[in-house]
Amino acid sequence: MLKYFKIIFLLLFGHLSAQQIPVQTVYFDFDKYDLYDSQIKAIIDFAKKSDTTKIESIQIYGYCDDRGDKDYNYQLSTSRVKTVQDLLTSNGFNKNKIVVIEGKGRVILNKDIEENINETRSKNRRVDLFMVKKNSFGKGIYNSFQDKHKVGDRVYLENILFALGSSALPLDSKKELDKIAAILQKNQKLEFEIIGHVCCTPSSYKDAIDEATHERKLSWNRARNVYFYLISKKISPQRMTYKGCGNKFPLGKGEKLDRRVEFVITKL
Repeated sequence: MLKYFKIIFLLLFGHLSAQQIPVQTVYFDFDKYDLYDSQIKAIIDFAKKSDTTKIESIQIYGYCDDRGDKDYNYQLSTSRVKTVQDLLTSNGFNKNKIVVIEGKGRVILNKDIEENINETRSKNRRVDLFMVKKNSFGKGIYNSFQDKHKVGDRVYLENILFALGSSALPLDSKKELDKIAAILQKNQKLEFEIIGHVCCTPSSYKDAIDEATHERKLSWNRARNVYFYLISKKISPQRMTYKGCGNKFPLGKGEKLDRRVEFVITKL
């Protein structure tokens, strides 16, 4: 049993590491939100070299070091994000592809375990860009939420995946849902259904067994856990419904993507 949990941990950690690497990072001087020349060039090069036909969306997050007032650092990190956003759009990057811009404020240090505080602080004065690649699922199916949707659109999110036999939300899935909650707060009219799926179940069964509850309701439980997590992030339950579809709709793109939930837009 211990060996099994070690394997699951390694699989989840590997997936998390792969999904959370920024495609571009730039760094700022202390208490500044304007970039020096080499960092400006890095953003311009990124904007000019990016093939936006292959990009679903870009997410931009800003940070500060641990010094200074919390509210001031939040504003500073937001200004840093705005600097990068303006550089991208002024150099030809499609502004409609930038779907999340967020200042995260300061990154708190544990000074007791940091070997080089100055170096760590310099790396925390940054902006990270994350890219969502354009999906290959077909018309009306996306792998990120868009500024404009149609009723019936489906959103598959590559970070909201589950371990085999589990309905528990992994850490990377919670981080992705945090981003979704922020987008949904900006679009209060959008309503949707959350649909859970499973892989690796014989066709004689409609659903798989949830190892936590020992019920054959795994896809339903996955959707339900996403539903309640979004409620915990202040998304109104009146905007959401959820259900499980078991193993009825495999994507044919590997078992991992069949252990998923999807969002179906029901009202705008």
